[in-house]
Amino acid sequence: MLDFAKFTKYSKPGPRYTSYPTALEFSDAYGYDEYIQKLEAQDSSRPLSLYFHLPFCRNACYFCGCNVVFTSKEDKLIRYIDYLKRELDILSKHLDCKREVLQMHFGGGTPTFFTAPQFKEIIDEIKVYFPNFRDDAEVSCEIDPRHINEDQMRVMSEAGFNRVSFGIQDFNEKVQIAVHRVQPYKLTKDAMDLARKYNMLSVNTDLIYGLPFQTLETFKETLSLALTLSPERFAVFNYAHVPWLKKTMRKIDETTLPLPDEKLQIMQYTIDFLTSNGYKMIGMDHFAKPEDELFKAIQKGELHRNFQGYTTKGGADLIGVGLTSIGEGIDSYNQNFKDMGEYEAAIDAGKLPFERGVVLSEDDLIRQYVIMELMSNFKLDINRFNEKFNVEFKTYFADAIEALKPFADDDLLSMDDTKIECSETGTLLIRNIAMPFDAYMKNHTENAKTFSKTI
Repeated sequence: MLDFAKFTKYSKPGPRYTSYPTALEFSDAYGYDEYIQKLEAQDSSRPLSLYFHLPFCRNACYFCGCNVVFTSKEDKLIRYIDYLKRELDILSKHLDCKREVLQMHFGGGTPTFFTAPQFKEIIDEIKVYFPNFRDDAEVSCEIDPRHINEDQMRVMSEAGFNRVSFGIQDFNEKVQIAVHRVQPYKLTKDAMDLARKYNMLSVNTDLIYGLPFQTLETFKETLSLALTLSPERFAVFNYAHVPWLKKTMRKIDETTLPLPDEKLQIMQYTIDFLTSNGYKMIGMDHFAKPEDELFKAIQKGELHRNFQGYTTKGGADLIGVGLTSIGEGIDSYNQNFKDMGEYEAAIDAGKLPFERGVVLSEDDLIRQYVIMELMSNFKLDINRFNEKFNVEFKTYFADAIEALKPFADDDLLSMDDTKIECSETGTLLIRNIAMPFDAYMKNHTENAKTFSKTI
């Protein structure tokens, strides 16, 4: 049984750790020439994970924290496809694109804002440059159920897509109006039926709690409706209200947001409801059916985490293509321009649209390993750590071990000479548990608005 009484004192700003160091540490000190050298030096025996950012949306969803471009103009989409093709061509001059691809993900924005022929054009071009997709490659796409039709789903199916993620957020009409995203249940059900018809092996649905006008009772109704769709995975996110970072969030009336106590009740009910209906809690906002590979991976301690969230596909170099996309090598992160004009200007000059990044030091790599193990598998094998880095964990992380003692006292984790392991309640506070290992947190403690709250 989860002990929610222990939660409130741990509510403070903290990273979500899709990377370490986090994107806040990216800078232009990591220059273009060094980035190209890193790209060209990648080990050709390592597989690839591809991320394509398709940034366009017709209208703003006020809760959204993604990097999006709002438009209704067809010519912008056509122009973007042209620049994606040109970026791929430049990339192919610096990267061995014949390497095995084990994962590809289309994110946004709204990827299916592109028409079926445009979608096919993008996919066909990718396959020209990256012909070696593994038979069991995970090929996925984020989908707004308001912008999907049978032609688009057919194109995805024929191209080998096998996973989709549907944004739902909430089925309550009052909540939907408040966040500027009206999406009736039937519309979402029709999209789910299309995914099943075209043999998508796994469907994820996203829900958000903490939105305006939400109550425990209204969210119970949303969960009941979402359950009838029978997705393989649920992602149930805590809404991060950061209007100082995202202007569209300023349109939300903060007085209508549920109070922390109501949010905790919603979280507790969600966990109880989904687990009693056959889903297993993966930790930090994810649930999966027991037969799903995410759940199998965490049982084996083989779950991984990157900018695409939780994945079973580790040991790959992540290549980000498109506006604001992020890539990851063994010891570096790199990000493309966020501004469309700068993105296009770089490609016009025959260069990759790289803007900034970070090269990881030995200390970064050590801390990255610990943080990602905790974030992914909610435990750390200390003996394996000592052997991997030839470092004595207790000495290297004496300060972090001391900082974790209150978590141990609250039964949120157990800690001895061989392992750190989170309790069931502790997995929900994994961001807090990871933070003592973050050497950069001290740079951001004075600015509470740097991160969203962990609870």
